[in-house]
Amino acid sequence: MSQLHMHITGSGRPLVLIHGWGMHGGVWQPVVKKLAKHFELHIVDLPGMGFSQDISAESLPGIIQALLPQLPAEADVCGWSLGGLVSMNLALTQPQRVRRLVLVGSTPRFINTAADSQHPWVNGMAAAVFEKFARQVGEDYQTTLLKFLTLQCMGACDARATIKQLRLALAERPVPSASALQQALNVLLDNDLRAQVASLQQETLLIHGDRDTLAPVQAANWLAQHLPAAQLRVIAGAGHAPFLSHAAQFVESLTEFLQAEQPRHFSTPELTA
Repeated sequence: MSQLHMHITGSGRPLVLIHGWGMHGGVWQPVVKKLAKHFELHIVDLPGMGFSQDISAESLPGIIQALLPQLPAEADVCGWSLGGLVSMNLALTQPQRVRRLVLVGSTPRFINTAADSQHPWVNGMAAAVFEKFARQVGEDYQTTLLKFLTLQCMGACDARATIKQLRLALAERPVPSASALQQALNVLLDNDLRAQVASLQQETLLIHGDRDTLAPVQAANWLAQHLPAAQLRVIAGAGHAPFLSHAAQFVESLTEFLQAEQPRHFSTPELTA
């Protein structure tokens, strides 16, 4: 049976890094060296992505089942975007496997619902907008993702070097198939964890950019109010990928939270330039 690709590096407490939609574990490359000084990193390629091309998962539970055999017995888990959705579901269904959570650019529901629906949600984006982006990725994977990631690097003091790293990281792994991209897109379109997040008992750090347009900061505020043990760190000037645009603040926040015996509670929200 094929297994998900998992790259392990560094030493210390295990930390699992789960990337976003259409990406692969190489997207974390700009912060790997710094994080590996403090943690044993387990960097996954989700089903159908990167070096996990021969794995298929059509649902969120399917992703979890593919991920479980590759995970340490207990670990801290950091998920970005779609990876945040996966991380929350992992913590809900396998609580003994997850010590603490870090959710980056995360939301319990990516897609808006009508204001007059039974369960309205206006802290996401229109499905049509996301599907347009998905079509562009399907038509020209490398160019579209690089444009997207370049926008996320705006404001970084070393943006040019970071973009170069990302270009190399994207190019070194296989391009996902159209069906793999669509399956992962369906996970984003179909899932809504709002009714379940109150059951998340793990201490959780939310790291969010105040300029995030894919998962607006209002979604992070909603999570901070509804998770039992959450704290929110809003990074001023950051978009959907603060670990790229504001790598130093990201690493500092994550490391301080995960290494503390009792994590310090940031004000809600705390803005950092």
